[in-house]
Amino acid sequence: MADGKNRYARLIEKIFDQHYREGAEEVAFERDDLVETAKKLGVRLPKNLGDIVYSFRYRTNLPTSVRRRAPAGLEWVIRPIGQAKYKFSLASMPRIIPNSLLVETKILDATPGIIARYAFGDEQELLAKLRYNRLIDIFTGVTCYSLQNHLRTTVPDMGQVETDEVYVGLDQYGVHYVFPVQAKGGTDRLGIVQIEQDFALCASKFPNLICRPIAAQFMEDNLIALFSFEKTEHGIAIGDEKHYRLVLPEHLTDEELAAYRHRVKSP
Repeated sequence: MADGKNRYARLIEKIFDQHYREGAEEVAFERDDLVETAKKLGVRLPKNLGDIVYSFRYRTNLPTSVRRRAPAGLEWVIRPIGQAKYKFSLASMPRIIPNSLLVETKILDATPGIIARYAFGDEQELLAKLRYNRLIDIFTGVTCYSLQNHLRTTVPDMGQVETDEVYVGLDQYGVHYVFPVQAKGGTDRLGIVQIEQDFALCASKFPNLICRPIAAQFMEDNLIALFSFEKTEHGIAIGDEKHYRLVLPEHLTDEELAAYRHRVKSP
């Protein structure tokens, strides 16, 4: 029996081939296609069918035969278009990758020792570190409060979506914000589809709040990349990116603190 990765690749490749037409910019399919195609290929399905789509969004690349049919400068992503319905469509920014040349900012680590002791190095640890170190507040400049984690709901034209954590916030002018946060630890990668879903979530559930989706990624132990996103006339774009390294007090020097003061922008 082929391993999970090969099984998934065979399935998704066959489904794409069945529905693709030369020059197409979108290729729709349904969850039932996974079941029917698996029977034709004699492929064993996972208990959670959603893991197949999840895998190609956040863990691994689509098969080569699928990727080579994207125009130069674009890549295929799998977007939700309703309950148990999906489509391959083209995107210019399918993955969100931290800029390795960006400067780091050291933050004194306020994570409780018992949390650090028993954390697993996955997205749950990342969400905990964001929360205990108030990194969403620091990054956005807004006073934030965790409203709910793992919010799962349905939105029009997409079906079911899930956000790792939702913060609401208040700025100095009394303006209210909503910050849906997507977090990735381990080998999982951030994808633009999650950010599209978060914008749709805000429009559906929090229409009167300013929506600023946030993405968080472990770059290495205690080094966290944070991104914010905005909608532009050309689509979704990265509005800001910052890297924060959580450190013990003895690892933040007076010289570094002095250097940080020079970063402060005059009002």
